[in-house]
Amino acid sequence: MLRKLLVNRLLIFLGDGMIDGVILTPLRQIFDERGKVMHMLREDSPVFSKFGEIYFSCTHPGVVKAWHMHKEMVLNYAVIHGAIKFVLFDDRPNSPTCGKIQEFFISPENYMLVTVPPMIWNGFKSVGTSDSIVANCSTLAHTPNELIRRSPNDPDIPYNWALEHR
Repeated sequence: MLRKLLVNRLLIFLGDGMIDGVILTPLRQIFDERGKVMHMLREDSPVFSKFGEIYFSCTHPGVVKAWHMHKEMVLNYAVIHGAIKFVLFDDRPNSPTCGKIQEFFISPENYMLVTVPPMIWNGFKSVGTSDSIVANCSTLAHTPNELIRRSPNDPDIPYNWALEHR
């Protein structure tokens, strides 16, 4: 069961269907005749802990960027252009959600911040007909020894990136 929690005037989502430690935060877009402002993360947000770096991953349609896991870094993902299928896999041995896969479809039309704790495998596929731009405001600056990578088709992660007609 997905629970809504109001913290400092900000609605965040937690729940039984979520991987332990993952938080979804709906984000605001403010529109006027000049365009829009897309909020992402503020220092007074309940999910903000510290600033490491922010970067943008620009990905062509159909491309998969997976799998990777950070040992210490917390990720804060938002999609500012295009659309992605963002997938998480929890293989932490002592986690109550060990073995769980979770998918999110994120875009400006479904604008949210996904906060991912350390030790969760994650990746995404750019979906749709245009490039996607994914913003990540992480808690640490990138260092290669903090990151572990696996192939998108790694047999130890029970996920198929192919399009499924449901």
